[in-house]
Amino acid sequence: MVAASIVAKVLSQAITLATHSWEYGTVTEALMEWQNPEYSVFGANPFPNGKILKLDINKVEALSYVKPHIRTDNVTLVDGDGASGDPASVGVAALLIGQTYPEYTAAAERQEAHLINDVPRWPNGAISQREAYAELWADFVYMAPPFLAYYAVATADVDLLKQAAQQCLLYRNVLSTDLGPWHHIIGPSSQDLGLWSTGNGWAAAGMARVLATMMKSPFAEATKNEQNALIADIKAIIDGAIKLDTDSSGLLRNYLNDTTWFGEISGTAMLTATLYRMAVLAPWTFGTKYTDWANKKVQVVDNCINNTTGIVAPAINPLWWGDRTPFTTGSPEGQSFVVLMHAAQRDWSWKGGRK
Repeated sequence: MVAASIVAKVLSQAITLATHSWEYGTVTEALMEWQNPEYSVFGANPFPNGKILKLDINKVEALSYVKPHIRTDNVTLVDGDGASGDPASVGVAALLIGQTYPEYTAAAERQEAHLINDVPRWPNGAISQREAYAELWADFVYMAPPFLAYYAVATADVDLLKQAAQQCLLYRNVLSTDLGPWHHIIGPSSQDLGLWSTGNGWAAAGMARVLATMMKSPFAEATKNEQNALIADIKAIIDGAIKLDTDSSGLLRNYLNDTTWFGEISGTAMLTATLYRMAVLAPWTFGTKYTDWANKKVQVVDNCINNTTGIVAPAINPLWWGDRTPFTTGSPEGQSFVVLMHAAQRDWSWKGGRK
C-alpha cells in the first residue's frame, strides 16, 4: 500500500481539479473519509444519541473546503447544470455546517423538498437524475439517496430513511442486468445501456452509504428489510464486476463487458472502495474471497499513481464516458475514488481485516 503522503498528493489533485457540483461532493466525502473517518457514516458512532454531529468547521477540512461552494439562496445547494441529483452530493456537508450556521440547514431543507416534490419521476417512482425530464442515471444513487438518508436521521424521519433506500431499489429495478452490473442511463435523451464501470461504482458506493447510515442510526431495527435488499444489490454489482475482471491491465474496463475498452482507474477504485466498506458492514457476505480481490486491485491502482504529481491514470474522461482516449491529466472524481479506496482499505484493516 502506498504511503499516506502519496494519498495526500492524490487528494490534493482532486481538490485542485474539481469544478462541478458532483465533484465538490465527492471531494468532500473523500476528505471526510480520509481525514476524519470517525465523522463519516462509516465511523463507529456518527449519530451520538441519535443526532447528527456538531463539528468545528475550521478543524474539519471537508466542511471548510465545501462551505464556499454551497449556496444558501436557492432550491438546490449547487448549480447542477440540469442534473437534479448532483447538487445533493454536498447535502450531508450542508447539514453538518448547518449545526453552526442555520442558513445551511435551511438550504438543505430546500434541497430535500425540491428532490421529493419538484423533480420528475420515472413511472415506478424513481426520482429523475434530470430536472427537465425523467431519466435514470446510475450516478444518481451516490448523489441523492445518501443525502436523503442523512437528512432523515437528522429529522428523525424513519419513513424518509426508508424512501432513501427505496430510491436505490427503484433505480435497481430499471437499470440492473442479468450480468449483475447496471446499465448506465435509461431515458429519452442520454440513454447508455452499457455497463459503465464508474456508473456501477457510483451506484454500489451510494447504496453502501445509505446502508451505513441506516445501520448506525436509531432506526437500524426498523430498516432491516431495506438493509438486506441493499446488501443483495451491492453484491450483485460486485459479483458481476469480479466475473468481468479479465483485462490484462488488471484494471476493470471502462465498460465492464466490452473487451474493446481499456482498463481504467476510476471505476476500479470506486468498486474496490465499496467492497472494503461492505467487508466491514456485512462481513458474513463479503469475506476473504472478496477482500483478496480488493487487495489485488489496490496494488494495480497504486501502480497507476504518479508519486511525484499525485495524478492517477489512465482514467476515463470524467465528462464523456465514451471517450476512447485514456484520460491522463487527472480526473477529479477518479482522484477522489482512489482516496476513498485507501480510506476504506485502512478502515477495514483497523477492523482486523489486516494488521
